Amino acid sequence: MRKAVRWLLSLVVLIGTLSTAGAATAAEPAAADTDIKDRLLAVPGISLIEEKPYAGYRYFVLDYTQPVDHRHPSKGTFKQRITVLHKDTSRPTVFSTSGYHVSTTPSRSEPTRIVDGNQVSMEYRFFTPSRPDPADWSTLDIWQAASDQHRIFKALKPIYGQKWLATGGSKGGMTATYYERFYPRDMDGVVAYVAPNDVVNKEDVAYDEFFDQVGTEECREGLNAVQREALVRREPLEEKYAAYAEENGFTFTTVGSLDKAYEAVVLDLVWGFWQYHLEAECADVPDASTATDQELFDYVDAISGWSFYTDQGLEPYTPYYYQAGTQLGAPTIQQPWLGDLSRYGYQPPRNFVPRSIPMTFQPWVMRDVDSWVRHNAQRMLYVYGQNDPWGAEPFRLGKGARDSYVFTAPGANHGARVAGLSEADRDVATSRILAWAGVPAAASAEAKPLAAYDAKLDRQQLRREPALRP
Repeated sequence: MRKAVRWLLSLVVLIGTLSTAGAATAAEPAAADTDIKDRLLAVPGISLIEEKPYAGYRYFVLDYTQPVDHRHPSKGTFKQRITVLHKDTSRPTVFSTSGYHVSTTPSRSEPTRIVDGNQVSMEYRFFTPSRPDPADWSTLDIWQAASDQHRIFKALKPIYGQKWLATGGSKGGMTATYYERFYPRDMDGVVAYVAPNDVVNKEDVAYDEFFDQVGTEECREGLNAVQREALVRREPLEEKYAAYAEENGFTFTTVGSLDKAYEAVVLDLVWGFWQYHLEAECADVPDASTATDQELFDYVDAISGWSFYTDQGLEPYTPYYYQAGTQLGAPTIQQPWLGDLSRYGYQPPRNFVPRSIPMTFQPWVMRDVDSWVRHNAQRMLYVYGQNDPWGAEPFRLGKGARDSYVFTAPGANHGARVAGLSEADRDVATSRILAWAGVPAAASAEAKPLAAYDAKLDRQQLRREPALRP
């Protein structure tokens, strides 16, 4: 009898976890004195990895059981990591995604600080360890990922019953946008930072125009000269690269050769500088005509990173390059100052994904999202950096948009935030975020973050990656 009861309970949990409606729900509303950990673990499909203490919060690293294929839940499940930074169930909640791995160190996105709320973060599917086994790569697309978010939201909404906002930076901003496109009734607002919008993959003139005018002419010419000189001195610098690779056990099977990896790193130099650095750092660009081989090698490493196009550097980001080559698109810039020194040009995402993984590009996907945002955006806020190359092709709003905004932070790079906007734009952005989160009008009128700055929680750390990865 006991075995039968256990079997029946297991079946009920499984059905609740894999509902084709995608709405795993928590138990009935718990009493006020029920511990938040118990409430979270009562949600079907959630299990605890660890809890980490942090003053003023509870922080949980969790697994959540997701269908491999939301259209066909019977095809199996995988465990997806999520984190919960718990403040109070009476506060609004921010759903923050990076579009990549999830950090298991407590941190707070800017909207979370602005509304003084809770924060839920999700590891994007196929970024290890949140990868199905075996991996059916055809299930890695923006709709499946949006459906992951939708199920997590539906599972946690009974616990966190106040307003919800979606946010993310770069690929995370793209992720927040795609989630809104497919599930527009879930969130009460979206704050997307530095989100690229490559509508037509083969049309990238906007990036060339950006690099023709960003910063000062002196800085542009200095960076171009360093990049060119690194290709002129390809032979001695590749010897250093080979020694570096041997010392660290790096290999080049995926990209095809050390030479291809070398050029990919060098061609990332100009993009990488403007993505991660500020115009003030132009003073640090070495003089290409007098720099030693070692100085050139070290500077390229500091900006682009010699490890990034090795097998070991590419492997953690295979899901991104797969998506870039199947749906998201990837920019190609001309860099005419290199002349015939470039042997490969900007290499396509296909070169950075193992050949055992099939890829076919779907050109209609980004056009659909772009059109939807232009005509249907409601309570969506985009923030871009003036000197960030990824902002060369931004999301734009059309006549159908309501209570939505696109702002640019002066002089900012890929780390642009609301705090870096002009005073007038910052006041508008902050007040709208507070209003969308349901904060009382008196507090909204102040147009300031409700939570004090925390040096650990709020420290902004730009993800140091190959330049052509948002």
